[in-house]
Amino acid sequence: MKELVEVIAKALVDHPEEVSVNEKNEGRTLVLELHVADGDMGKVIGKQGRIAKAIRSVVKAAAAKEDKRVVVDIV
Repeated sequence: MKELVEVIAKALVDHPEEVSVNEKNEGRTLVLELHVADGDMGKVIGKQGRIAKAIRSVVKAAAAKEDKRVVVDIV
């Protein structure tokens, strides 16, 4: 899951070298924290959060395939 979020985020931003994803296990839930450069934050979130919602939907679908629960936080 971590790699999926990283690939998607790097494709969206101007500074892909500053993209990082941290994993945290909280019980049965995997939390992925996405960090990007300050100038790229708007590109990852999108208008009215549409891109962020799309990223979360793709990750949720991939996690459902593996019978996992994943949450994506953009920090």
